[in-house]
Amino acid sequence: MTSTSAKFDKAAIGISALCVAHCLLIPVGFALLPSMALLAMLGDELFHLLLVALVLPTSIVALTLGCQRHKNWQVFGLAAAGLLILCFTAVFGHDYLGEVLEKISTVMGASLVAASHVQNFRLCQHQTCEG
Repeated sequence: MTSTSAKFDKAAIGISALCVAHCLLIPVGFALLPSMALLAMLGDELFHLLLVALVLPTSIVALTLGCQRHKNWQVFGLAAAGLLILCFTAVFGHDYLGEVLEKISTVMGASLVAASHVQNFRLCQHQTCEG
């Protein structure tokens, strides 16, 4: 049986991957298919904020459940750093970082979040966490 923590870890990893794909693939999509209205909507900063709004509670739940069981709170710290980077970048990145640094920052934050969830998932599997 899959634990609640594992389900949330998988969801957060997926959302983080979507965030990275969005940042890296949308510019290519604009270059190749500039007339597609869907890409214009997906390129909007609102989409970035939506992804952060999804990954934030998902990560907090998964990591709290997992860390309570396996007691490795460094995993939570790694995720917190990634989430702070993502939140800052989603809110202020476009204005203060510029396009290139915004993308680098987003990919770095999403990678930290995904890595923390992979580690949380593995630790829970090793500890046979149930939750």
